[in-house]
Amino acid sequence: MKGLFITLEGPDGSGKTTQVAKIAEYLTQNKIDFIQTREPGGTRISDKIRSLILNPEHKEMHDLTEVLLYAASRAQHVHEKILPALEEGKVVLCDRFVDASLAYQGFGLGVGEEPVLQVNSIATSGLVPDRSYFIDVSPEVGRERMKARYGTASLDRIEQKDLSYHERVREGFQHIFANQEKRIHRVNGEQDPKTVFAEIVKDLDKLLANHKEK
Repeated sequence: MKGLFITLEGPDGSGKTTQVAKIAEYLTQNKIDFIQTREPGGTRISDKIRSLILNPEHKEMHDLTEVLLYAASRAQHVHEKILPALEEGKVVLCDRFVDASLAYQGFGLGVGEEPVLQVNSIATSGLVPDRSYFIDVSPEVGRERMKARYGTASLDRIEQKDLSYHERVREGFQHIFANQEKRIHRVNGEQDPKTVFAEIVKDLDKLLANHKEK
């Protein structure tokens, strides 16, 4: 694979979407060829699946249905958009990937790591990010940020789940980080956005330099 695959992860309200925008601006300023995308979504088909997953009206959705819908959205995203961009030598900057499914479905829903890993291994053809930035915040801080930004009426089906669910999600992210510290770079998301971005860029510059030398 010629390109570089970078993902941002974290609980709801971590500020990762803000950091994706900041990184995109940084890559643009440095004239680095990249695409910016997100999950669930990223393609026409994937976005349609996203609307099914996140619709608050779909309260009856079974946990395994959720796992499979995320994987289906990801399969289309990976093969239509991510892999072609990587083959062209581009940097792919993605808001969430498989780590999110492990944290939200594997831990949050209690489906378990193995089933989520199995179905996503098929969906992604084994694709793993070169670097993932895990922006860590407590569920309490994340929830307050979400309420302040959108209000409770605008929260999607996942964001509306109770605090215990979001605590399990954070534990899931921390578990993944503890087992993959070489790939995942943890940042304290409870700092101000400028400090978070400075920490990410410090590591990102090294990553880009090493990639250039290959």
